[in-house]
Amino acid sequence: MGQVTWDGLFSNQAREIKPSPIRELLPYINKPGVISFAGGNPDPFIFPVAEFAGTSVVLGRRGMEILQYGATDGFESLKDFLAKWMAPRMGRATEPGEMLITTGSQQGMDLFCAALINPGDVIVIEDPTYPGAIHTMRNRGAQFVTVPCDADGMIVGLLPEKIEAAKKDGKTVKSIYTIVNFQNPSGAVLSADRRAKLLEVAEQYDLVVFEDDPYGHLRYEGEHEPTIFSMDETGRVVYACSFSKILAPGARVAWLVGPSELVRKMVLVKQGADICTSVVAQALVAQYCLEGHMDSFLPKILNHYSKKCASMAASFKEHLPPDAEYRVPKGGFFFWVRIPGVDSNELFKKGIERGVAFVNGEAFFANGGGEDYIRACFTFARPSDIDEGAKRLALAIADLKA
Repeated sequence: MGQVTWDGLFSNQAREIKPSPIRELLPYINKPGVISFAGGNPDPFIFPVAEFAGTSVVLGRRGMEILQYGATDGFESLKDFLAKWMAPRMGRATEPGEMLITTGSQQGMDLFCAALINPGDVIVIEDPTYPGAIHTMRNRGAQFVTVPCDADGMIVGLLPEKIEAAKKDGKTVKSIYTIVNFQNPSGAVLSADRRAKLLEVAEQYDLVVFEDDPYGHLRYEGEHEPTIFSMDETGRVVYACSFSKILAPGARVAWLVGPSELVRKMVLVKQGADICTSVVAQALVAQYCLEGHMDSFLPKILNHYSKKCASMAASFKEHLPPDAEYRVPKGGFFFWVRIPGVDSNELFKKGIERGVAFVNGEAFFANGGGEDYIRACFTFARPSDIDEGAKRLALAIADLKA
């Protein structure tokens, strides 16, 4: 018999799917001697290993329950903790039916799209934005209307004309997706005025807002802005957060809250995807939180990362060329750097030759752009490597400009 002809068997989605631009960089990033500013990884040296290991006592106490299949919407103890812990940010304690525990925040995006998006429907997104969101939404058939950002996040004043233009083209606009705090990649924080205006526009056009907030707890200076969820009186905001940045990504535990009718549909989709997020992982995370480690350890994480952020800011100021444009973020993981006249794809090649890696700007634009931007993550590299990495980046830039 002949070999399988896969091209004729793959689904339309599989034929059209594209790899994650950041994951595709791993073979280069993992080369010996390369200092990585690329992947948005937490620092493993700050992981609360001993504290998390100690949470395994819960298996001895509740093992017969924890080692069994669990509720699709999540482990009750974890949901109860999150409803109380997040109440100040959410404006109230959310109800159990409004919350869903997911296997990482990206699954939450996928379930959201599965519940709302038909092929060809439009999601309004920031330009630039997180490539994983673009990847997930595109896999569900979404098309994109993009809105540029400045220092205060998405330029919300452009939303009505962008939405009207899409509708005029016969598109069905369903949702607005925004990373509200220390946006990936720009580091911008959506201002309180713009949050209120975004919600106003969503109400005007009957859209659902996906408020993605993986970095909201990682503010190194200044005051927190109110969540869009806390402003919402019409039940159209889905808020998503994760333990990946404030505990460890290997736990693969995240959560979202939103209108119970929508969350119920997402639960039904999840039943057909993975039945439930690992009950073992949820129980360990819940125990960690209930023992008070989240509240006691988070200040240590903030102190650790704020020093790294300051280190990258000082190193970039000293070594990068004068025309390099960037803002020092007040939280999160990233510097977003524009280097006028330099193609970031070519710069990446020179960077690898010099022994430093970052992510090309184009990866963050759904409909093209960003050729002269790079994203640099300051959390993963060791403190001693940040300055050396900045020197290598400056040399790579000089190589291209020579």
